[in-house]
Formats: sequence, C-alpha cells, structure tokens
Amino acid sequence: MSGGSAAAEPVGSVDVALGHAGRLLDRDPALAAEQATEILKVVPGHPGAVLILGIARRAGGDAATALGLLRPLAQAQPRWAAAHYELGLTLGSLGHGDEAVAALRRCVQLNPDLPDAWRALADHLDASGDAVSAEQARARFLRASTRDPRLLAAGAALCDNRIPEAEALLRRHLLEHPTDIAALRMLAEVAARLGRYQDAENVLESCLELAPAFHGARHNYAVALFRQGKHAAALPQVERLLESEPRNPNYRSLHAAVLAGIGEYARATGVYEQVLREYPSHGKVWLSYGHVLKTAGRTAEGIDAYRRARELEPSLGEVWWSLANLKTFRFAAADIGAMRAQLARSDLSPEDRFHFHFALGKALEDGGEDVPAVGHYRDGDSLRRTRVIYDPERIRGHLARSRAVFTPEFLARTAGQGAPAADPIFIVGLPRAGSTLIEQILSSHSQVEGTMELPDVPALAHAIGTQPAGEDNPRYPNVLQELPPARLRELGEEYLARTRIQRKSGRALFIDKLPNNFLHVGFIHLMLPNARIIDARRHPLGCCFSAFKQHFARGQNFTYDLAELGNYYRCYVQLMAHFDQVLPGRVHRVFYEDMVQDTEREVRRLLEYCGLPFEAACLRFYENERAVRTASSEQVRVPIYRDGVEQWRHFEPWLAPLKTALGSVLEHYPDVPAFDNEPTDS
Repeated sequence: MSGGSAAAEPVGSVDVALGHAGRLLDRDPALAAEQATEILKVVPGHPGAVLILGIARRAGGDAATALGLLRPLAQAQPRWAAAHYELGLTLGSLGHGDEAVAALRRCVQLNPDLPDAWRALADHLDASGDAVSAEQARARFLRASTRDPRLLAAGAALCDNRIPEAEALLRRHLLEHPTDIAALRMLAEVAARLGRYQDAENVLESCLELAPAFHGARHNYAVALFRQGKHAAALPQVERLLESEPRNPNYRSLHAAVLAGIGEYARATGVYEQVLREYPSHGKVWLSYGHVLKTAGRTAEGIDAYRRARELEPSLGEVWWSLANLKTFRFAAADIGAMRAQLARSDLSPEDRFHFHFALGKALEDGGEDVPAVGHYRDGDSLRRTRVIYDPERIRGHLARSRAVFTPEFLARTAGQGAPAADPIFIVGLPRAGSTLIEQILSSHSQVEGTMELPDVPALAHAIGTQPAGEDNPRYPNVLQELPPARLRELGEEYLARTRIQRKSGRALFIDKLPNNFLHVGFIHLMLPNARIIDARRHPLGCCFSAFKQHFARGQNFTYDLAELGNYYRCYVQLMAHFDQVLPGRVHRVFYEDMVQDTEREVRRLLEYCGLPFEAACLRFYENERAVRTASSEQVRVPIYRDGVEQWRHFEPWLAPLKTALGSVLEHYPDVPAFDNEPTDS
C-alpha cells in the first residue's frame, strides 16, 4: 500500500492499514513510519498509528522524536501495556534508566505475560545494581517465555524460588529432551541460584553449542564465568553481547565489572560513569563505582562515591562496610549512631545486617571500645556463617592426600617436567597475613608486575580432577601421579596463557597472590618448576583474629568461626611443613613481624630469593601508585604501621576457642611443632 492510497481510504480500512504498517516495522522502519504518518492524516491521534510511528522512529535511530510521541501516548493510554513497554525501551535507549524502569514496571503490572518486558526490566534492574529485583524479573521472564506445557511447572517453581522442585522437574525433562535449550538455560539458572557457578557454566556451554545466537544463555554464561573470577573468559562473551545490543544497560554494567577484573580500570571507570548518568539515584551503582576508584588508588573519589551511595541507600550495609574496609577511614559519632539505628530495624536483610555488624565493630574498635566491638564481630560472623557452606573435613582430607602424594620419590621422578618459564611469583598463605604488603614491595621493583588474586591455579586443579563438593574420593591431588610430563608442561603453559591478560607492563616477572594457593604448592611446583613461591606467615592469633574481623566478598568460608579458623591455620602450617621437608628451600617464608621489625633486611632476602637485584624503590613501596585489589589496599599506600602487629592482644580474653584449636602451632610460633606423631585431623 502506498502512502497516497492510505490517505484516500475510508476510516473503516484503518485496521488493515495499521496491520500493514506493523508488518513493515521489522524489515523497513522508514516505510512503516511513512504508512503510520498517512494513517494519522486520516485519523489524527490514532493510538495504534502513534505507537507504530514511535517504534519506527526509535528503530530508525531517532529516539528523541520517538519519545516525543510515546510519552504523551502512555499518558493518554494509562492502561495500555504496549505503550508503556515501547516508552520504556525508548527511555532506556536515551539513557533515562530510572524512568525506563518505571515505565517497564507499569507495563508488566498491566500485562504480566509479556516476556520481552520482563527481560528489559531485568536488564535495567541489573544495571542499576538491584540484583534481587532483577533475579525476580528474570524468573518472571523465564516463566512468561515458556510455552512448552512440560516446562510451565518448572518455570512456576523457579519463579516462586522453589529451587529443589524446579531442579527435579528440569532434570526429568532433560532426560527425555537433552537438547531443549530453554530447559538447559533454566537448569543453569537453578545452579546459579544455588551458587554452583561451575555447574551453570557447564550447562550453558552445552546450550550455546546448540544455539550460539541465544543471547539470554550467553549472558548467563558470562555471569557464571564472572562469578568464578574467570574475567578473561567472560570478556569476549560480554563483548559479543554488546555487538548485538550496544545500549543494553545490563551488558554494559557487566562489561565494567569484567574490565575491572582484568585490571582495565580506566575503561571500567568510563563505563560506570556512563551508567551513572542513566541511573544517578541507585546506590549500588555508586558502590561499584567506588570499588573501582578505590582499587585504582583514587581513594578520595572512591570515598565520595561511597558517601553518595550511603546517602541514596542508607540501609545498604555493604557501603558502610566498604568504608570500614578501607582500614584508614574513621567514622564520626553520627555515623556510629546511624549504623546502630539501622541494626535496630526489624526489616533489615541478613546481608545488610552482617555488613553493618562488621562495619560497626571496626568503628568501635577504632574508638577503643573493645567489648562492644567484639560483640559486633561475633554477631556478624555468626550470621555470615549461617549463609556459607564450609566443611572442615575437606581441608583435613586434602592435607592427608597431599602428604601421601607428594613424597620425595614422586617429586624426584617428576622434577623439571613442567613449563620452564620463571615468570610467576606466587604469594601464598592465609588471608590477612601480610601478602598484600609483600606484593606491594615486589611490584615496586622495575622487573616485577603486581596483578591480583588470580583464580587460575584452582581452576586448573578443578579441571584435571577435582570432584564436585560433597562427593567421596576426590581425585585431586592424586590425579597428578597419573599425568605424563607433556601434560604437566601443557598445564604450566596454559596457566601462563590464561594469566597473560593481567600483564600490562611488559615486566619480566608477575605476581599471583591468591592466598589459597598454599593448597596447590605441589601442583604449582610440578607444572611451573621454576616459579617462585613465597609463604606469607603471621602470628596465628593476629592472622586469625584479623580474618575473623573481616567480611570477605566470597571464599574464605573458614573465617567466620574461631575454632574453625584455628583448625584451618593448623592444617595450613602442617601442609607447608610437609613441603619444607620434601622440597627443602623451595618455598621462601616471610614472617610479617620480621618484615615490620627490620624491613630492609627482609626485603633484601626476598629479592635475593626471587633472583632480583636490590632496588631502593622496594623500601618506598607506599609510593607505588599501582592498583591494589585487596582489603589491605589503603594500608600499603602508607609506610609500615608497626603498632598493628600486637593489636590482637586487646581481644585476647575472647580468643580461647582459637587458642585451643591452634594447640602446639600457637605454642611453638614462629617455629613449627613436630607433626610426625600427630594425626592429620587433629
């Protein structure tokens, strides 16, 4: 139908003309706009024609004109879901994120069976930092988009958060229909809800093999990778999503987080600033922005961002903890009162509550109020412990297996079989033992680059044989006895390839300071026999109580109970003592107290072990402006603080469970007791 003929037709044929214009939208938006304009000449203000014209203008790249059409249309048609949906999409394309959320919420209120509206709403909520509401919206999207009656019950269960029921229904369905991509994506959602991100990753890989253009599954896949710290693997997935939808707010927020994960802070900051222009009133976006600024060393700006987040969402416990976690920040009396007021609320979420307990404990400790401080630390830890999974038997079992596998005979037989590169310097130990200080000292050397706590060694260990949590007889580290020399070399080279994205400066050596890598010292030695391994060790009471006061974003689930902390520290010392026996001199140990007492001597020993000449810049490590991504980031930007070494003594009356669990390890520190006559599970 030509534009002229539409104008000449009687009003009775408007529906036919509208149908034709609507069909043109996908293949020729300009012609659809022309048709809608002609209809409006015949019937001025016709809602259907205005809607088509608005959609066509947005599709043609003129979102501002589309907004001028759709905003008054939605006001005139307050109960028309389609008008509010298109208004929400147009507002989003113009960067008016908050208004887009409001329009899309109105749309799904009017018609909850529109999957695309739920998806768009979930994307905006994710970008604004409202992960809980986004998860709910995404569940409604899955439910609304599922037309297969066999999946309707699973979708309803997922939407209502009846996770075990949803999982059972989906697994039963997939036994008969293993290539059903909708069911696979829903099963991955179940795994993600349970925190089983590796399982979600595996399911989504299968899903994307079947349907590479399934953007929803690819987004879930990128998130699963990101949640596991696999930032380098997540980046190309997010970039591919952005190619298809460059304005998608959720994709952009995830892009910023992934960029920060690979050390691209300038780019990440730019993306967050763009997102904040669209969602200026969302505290969680300001919180994420503050994290990146702090890590990049822009501390004052980071504090300003945290304060803005606090103003917008005063009940957001994480922002108060983020300020406390700077370690150098001091709360005012009014801040302490505000935190107490939040804790007095009955409607505070458990996550916000434990963040407030940790933050208030730090504030009170700084003010010398040790008794109430330790009470808040205990309350925060108790609440956090109920929300994490930790089995003390796993570390004991790993210790026993490692002692059985890494014998002098096995190590002699496999000597030198891995990749010969000497690039990596691993700093291992327990969290809060001084590893960030060692990293800052070494990365101040002209030949050493600091990166972050890299997830790659645990990921490789998992890939070669770790069984899922809960299964008996895990193959790792036993499986290492079965690997031929070529495979060990291949694993070392794979580690170097995976970590290359973190290396920005071209320096000869780089640091991987994931403390938990002490569990993998034997594996590291086999696949990278020339890598340096440094064990950062601190007085057991100082180290463990410092960890007890710390809320860790993820991992370190052994730190929320003093007895469990003591037993874990004891197993760590036993495992490292074993490697001292079977690989004498292989691991260089740095005692935090010695580093504080005689810094230059310890720095010279450290550099000598790494085969590096002494450089005075290593003594002025606090002048290093590199990004630091751990809880000690601000502490290593100032000279060594000697008063902190004995800080744990203020709390010694409350540490009896920790002392009992540590046993002879505490009695002999800094020496190591003879474990030969003690059971490994003591």
